[in-house]
Amino acid sequence: MSIQIGAFFPTNDLPADHVVIRDWAQAAEAIGFDFVVVSDRVLGADWSALPDMDGPYDVDDSFHEIFVTMAYIAAVTERVGLASGVLILPQRQTALVAKQAAQLDIVSGGRLRLGIGVGFSPIEYEGLGQDWRVRGRRQAEQIELMNLLWTNRKVTFEGEFDRVRHAGIKPLPIQQPIPIWFGGEAEPVLRRAAKYGQGWLPRFRPDEQLERPLERLHTYLQAEEREPSTFGLEGWVISNIGGPDQWQTEAERWVTVGATHVTFYTSGLGIGAVEQQIEAMNQFYDAVR
Repeated sequence: MSIQIGAFFPTNDLPADHVVIRDWAQAAEAIGFDFVVVSDRVLGADWSALPDMDGPYDVDDSFHEIFVTMAYIAAVTERVGLASGVLILPQRQTALVAKQAAQLDIVSGGRLRLGIGVGFSPIEYEGLGQDWRVRGRRQAEQIELMNLLWTNRKVTFEGEFDRVRHAGIKPLPIQQPIPIWFGGEAEPVLRRAAKYGQGWLPRFRPDEQLERPLERLHTYLQAEEREPSTFGLEGWVISNIGGPDQWQTEAERWVTVGATHVTFYTSGLGIGAVEQQIEAMNQFYDAVR
């Protein structure tokens, strides 16, 4: 199968144990995966205390800090790529993310792919001192500033949300700029992806739900005078749809719709501890390679 194959870091299933994280990452590389994906959450909310709100994750779900985890994985591996899936960019300081991502790209030897999103939790934005209501506009501006910081000795930038005067980050990343991929399916996200991104990470399965947003993305890419065939598409194969036969079929469907990357997702789906996670990864890789 002519496609890059990834493993999703099972953050909900791995304990606060660096040896377990190391074993999982080294197994993913040894099996042959092209990249690993690490997810992001800073604050989990207790939805039972917030009756007007809800979300897919809560205060009891475990999320290992994204930049530290990817840096550690970089240190205990040699080849496997690193992808954030996805970093909630607008709830963070722009220049700090640019600096952290640049350093991660350096210590990994240029293995970073920065997937970004806008998130679902106003509680998390509030706790991090950011405005939930402007997250889309802020994300677009942040990308412009980060690309400047990654590729220039110094930057002067005057935006709606950020101001930088004759300043820069050093050292610069190996990749200039670091590739940015977008998560989410809303129309503004697809427009930003077409304008600023190198790829898209939809949450849909490769069925009729995907058709409309994928068509819209291609329209927006063409409006930006970009060739859709050169734009990345990462599909996730969710482990609980069945076993290796079903995983293979799903991966093949992703290839049919134009996916360039396929990621095996097991987090929080009952696969088990690290030994069982590694066995499932072996089965998936054998089924789709």
